[in-house]
Amino acid sequence: MVSFIQSNYGGFGSGIVVPGTGIHLQNRGSGFTLEPGHPNEVGPGKRPFHTIIPGFLMQNGKPLMSFGVMGGPMQAQGHVQMVLRTQLYKQNPQAASDAPRWRFIRGKAVALEWGVSPETVIGLQDLGHEVTRESPDTSFAFGGAQLIHRYGDGYIGGSAHRKDGMAVGF
Repeated sequence: MVSFIQSNYGGFGSGIVVPGTGIHLQNRGSGFTLEPGHPNEVGPGKRPFHTIIPGFLMQNGKPLMSFGVMGGPMQAQGHVQMVLRTQLYKQNPQAASDAPRWRFIRGKAVALEWGVSPETVIGLQDLGHEVTRESPDTSFAFGGAQLIHRYGDGYIGGSAHRKDGMAVGF
């Protein structure tokens, strides 16, 4: 089981290709800063936020689930949603991936996919949240997930409908 997120980040990455290989280099470090006191300041012992964070769960010393949600700032939020859906609510990887997602924007502003129930929308608004609903054509803003979960002696995979990808086993 492997969890791997490949991303070039902005545009076509750094624009640098390793001679003779065809491999182009990423520019993920562009989110870091040298500005003193900034949350993404690079320095000893710091862990600046960036979005190359493939996920991997272990249980009793054995691999349980490899997963990843690509989608920039949605990535960490999507990881939380995948773990909650598979571990707390016991959804299989495809059901967890297909379920409607939410995304924190800033302050009390949240974006919800259309599949979120009207009751949930009203409940969030009653708590003071500024809720926006996003149409299916902007669903990439909610990330694309791929998951592989060990069940007994086998595995179950899931792949988001929001972008390209598939669950395959052999």
